[in-house]
Amino acid sequence: MGNKETGGCLCGSYNYSFDRDTVMAMHHCHCKDCQKATGGGKTTIVVVPADAIESSGELKSYTVVGLQGKHVNRGFCAECGSQVQSTVDEAPAIRILKAGTLDDSSWVKPISSFWCETAAPWSPPDKDLPAFERNPPA
Repeated sequence: MGNKETGGCLCGSYNYSFDRDTVMAMHHCHCKDCQKATGGGKTTIVVVPADAIESSGELKSYTVVGLQGKHVNRGFCAECGSQVQSTVDEAPAIRILKAGTLDDSSWVKPISSFWCETAAPWSPPDKDLPAFERNPPA
């Protein structure tokens, strides 16, 4: 691993690592589920192949069906409640890491904002990034 990144939950019960070179994308998501799950206006995500992540500890999961019918599993620490990652049943080869759980997130540079149609007026999409009303095109 040339550019090893590490992260985990608030209490340290769950930790992960991956090579930064495996990152597929970084985005801001403004969907209502992310707003409720984070208590904020959006979540910033780092998309990584599932097989690129090494982890220790256990996550509990809460599953929701998103507005476009996908089954989103929100993984959180059973001890401290930190939301760490999401998986989508319909895309099992990827993990969606919450950028705020990285030990050093200074390198994260989102390339777009999506679900802008539900963005809170007090947390608008970044005007310098491409914005999508719902999910970005595949």
